[in-house]
Amino acid sequence: MKKRILILGGGISGERSISLKTAKAVKNCIKKKYNCKIVEPDENLTKNIDRFSPHVVFNALHGRFGEDGFIHTYLESKGVRYTHSGVLSSMMAMDKEISKKLFIKNKILTPKFQKIKKNLNKKEVIKSLKKKIKFPVVIKPINEGSSLGVCISSNIEKLFKTTKKLFLKYDQLMFEEHIGGQEIQAAIINNAPLGAIELIPKRNFYDYKAKYKRSSKTQHIMPAGIPKKKYDEVLNISNKAYKVLKCRGIARCDFRFYKNKFYLHYGDLLDPNSLTDLINKIKPDEIYNLAAQSHVGVSFQLPNYTSQVNSIGTLNLLHAIYDCGLASKTKFYQASTSELYGEIQDSRQSEKTNMEFS
Repeated sequence: MKKRILILGGGISGERSISLKTAKAVKNCIKKKYNCKIVEPDENLTKNIDRFSPHVVFNALHGRFGEDGFIHTYLESKGVRYTHSGVLSSMMAMDKEISKKLFIKNKILTPKFQKIKKNLNKKEVIKSLKKKIKFPVVIKPINEGSSLGVCISSNIEKLFKTTKKLFLKYDQLMFEEHIGGQEIQAAIINNAPLGAIELIPKRNFYDYKAKYKRSSKTQHIMPAGIPKKKYDEVLNISNKAYKVLKCRGIARCDFRFYKNKFYLHYGDLLDPNSLTDLINKIKPDEIYNLAAQSHVGVSFQLPNYTSQVNSIGTLNLLHAIYDCGLASKTKFYQASTSELYGEIQDSRQSEKTNMEFS
């Protein structure tokens, strides 16, 4: 006789539709070997458990009430075995403030943060942000999954406007330091790291749509495109976080790989798409444009090409920064030519040098 597995899917969180898809996918994977049934965690859950009498409940719920220890507490009260982490572990992992404090205590790097309540004082917040966190600032709910409610604000006006809107739905929020770089995810099962992948979203960041909408065209690269030494370090840190949060079964850790080494990337100033893809992937804090056709003799032989590279190419780079939503974040430095100053008398040119045209 096949063992019975009750699959919990749906729920009332903002991730309901994704949970239902997960439940169906799980059933399709195991239905040949097990007797499976998908049910909602609603008022009929107790009846469904009693009637079906499952050997195990597969928790395919996403978000609040499904990953925060709530449903786990109920299942334990019924004496029913279930998949994934237990009550305490789920609660700690879902609560961003608690998990971050545990990471800090155990010397696991995590972005600087500040917890914000509804009755926030604007002056106090501004003062606190100046001490702790620089713009851009990530705003996120304390207990939410799949990047729901996550926004990035580039200045104080946008921050308070976004915060006011989010407080209509959430009681507690978190301001967090924005970390650029590569988006890395690592999977762990039963204290054993499985590997790490790199995610390259086409959107401004890896938000809900980038995670679940095919139209977002997020790239998934496996294994992650980072040095072997750092790849192993990611897996070790993942396993450490897994143990700190007392997880069991399968878990996932998210990373940003940032400011470690210089990497060589190919980009063509005359190919706007290549520039947009490159900047969207790296999300740089600063760009120094040293690219040019700078040979004076060649400029007379190839005037059109020179003007294309030096003028249109620079414009393409600026447009790419804007199209990636980084206009207020990324600083742009243009290395230009002394020819711009005309017939000057100074031995050295600077930002204070006046332009003189004959």
